[in-house]
Amino acid sequence: MKTESGIGLGSNLGDRLANLREALRRLEALPGVRLLGKSSVYETEPVGVPKAYASLDFLNAVAVFEVALGRDEWSDAVHGIEDAMLRRRTGVRNAPRIIDLDLLYFGDTVANQPHLHLPHPQCSSRRFVCAPLAELRPALVLPGEVRTIAEILAALPQEPKVTLLAQPAAW
Repeated sequence: MKTESGIGLGSNLGDRLANLREALRRLEALPGVRLLGKSSVYETEPVGVPKAYASLDFLNAVAVFEVALGRDEWSDAVHGIEDAMLRRRTGVRNAPRIIDLDLLYFGDTVANQPHLHLPHPQCSSRRFVCAPLAELRPALVLPGEVRTIAEILAALPQEPKVTLLAQPAAW
């Protein structure tokens, strides 16, 4: 069985665009995974970071995949890519990172486990997620939501700033 899944990609350390490209390449290379589409890349002000990291803007994008893996296997593979790309979990919430891969949704799955929450709990409150996701799936209604991603995006505040940086073909 194949399931559609959205992944949020983010980076605010090093060559941020190269980090997004490499993560996408690794995701596409996984057995049983097919890229359905990738959004533009956006530069975004950091949200909820410690003051010391407030100047480290993120690059964010979303990719949608068709996945022939189970939910937990997919989640493990995604986290394995973060680990392979030297994502460090320092214990400081929202610390800078080379790569951040968030499993936004996995079909119509709802999960509330210590290691996995689906759909992603902050998905509907973050412009830096909804703007790129709306490019790919504007009519998507996440489990537990009544509004489409496009409707959610239209209702979100303009701040923190999310600025278009690169069209999909450019990365």
